Amino acid sequence: MLREAESLRDDLSAWQGLLSRATDLAELAELALETGDDSMTAGVDEEYRSLAADYEFQRQALLFSGEYDESNAIISISAGAGGTEATDWAQMLQRMYLRWAERHRFKTEIIDQLEGEEAGIKSATINVTGRRAYGFLRAERGVHRLVRISPYDSQKRRHTTFALLEILPEVEDDVEVGDIPDDDLRIDTYRSQGAGGQHVNKTDSAVRLTHLPTGIVVQSQNERSQHQNKELAMRVLKARLLERKIAEREAELMQIRGVHIEAGWGNQIRSYVLHPYQMVKDHRTEFETSDTSGVLDGDLDRFMMAELERLATTLEPGADAA
Repeated sequence: MLREAESLRDDLSAWQGLLSRATDLAELAELALETGDDSMTAGVDEEYRSLAADYEFQRQALLFSGEYDESNAIISISAGAGGTEATDWAQMLQRMYLRWAERHRFKTEIIDQLEGEEAGIKSATINVTGRRAYGFLRAERGVHRLVRISPYDSQKRRHTTFALLEILPEVEDDVEVGDIPDDDLRIDTYRSQGAGGQHVNKTDSAVRLTHLPTGIVVQSQNERSQHQNKELAMRVLKARLLERKIAEREAELMQIRGVHIEAGWGNQIRSYVLHPYQMVKDHRTEFETSDTSGVLDGDLDRFMMAELERLATTLEPGADAA
């Protein structure tokens, strides 16, 4: 509550500052016209560009008005069908979001990772810590499609593969989830299945939690102690239960509006085409770029903001897209 109040005070102060600057700039512009002072006119132009940039920054901040937009996030990546090509794509996505988080100076922690049989990963769970991590990343949930000449195909044929990205809000002691009764959990321990090195333990330190009422299964194996892995797994489980409640509310809103939503994998939200041309295109917003290397290196903000803009303008007032 205190953190939210402080954030609101900061936002209010920022808007008041912009208003004061705009008032001063209008008076300065009027004076520049009256005097015909070229240096003063140049100063007005420079301040206008600065004010416009700061206004745009604050305007975009309004897009993060969802209940959990200020929270940390948990990314879950799952490779689709397609063998090694799919697991390699899942690992490419993992690297892309780790690089995106690094650009924002967000802290990341790989909670769980299942290696592919030959290369890449079958799945991964990543904790992203930073202000508005969930607010940004919620624009990324859905199916991501890759089209390229597969490096694993000896005949150099073009392949299309998919990966599913789930984004969960991490909220400490969320009242909607609360404490989970012990009777609702099945706890299994097993030996970590990492590729080697620090991820391989000689004891059953990895933990798998099964939430019996919903059938949700989460696991953590990257920490050395069973206690640490259980804590991480519990955080992920609570995030999944919270996301389930959010999805149910969202489905109810969509049903009221008469909008059909596809459950499960459904259609891809974005295509990454590396052959026969270079293009990344978001199918929800139509935003696209030919800078595929930049995108795969974590340059995702333009895609995220375009989707958040779309959500803000298509949802009814008062509806929460999160």
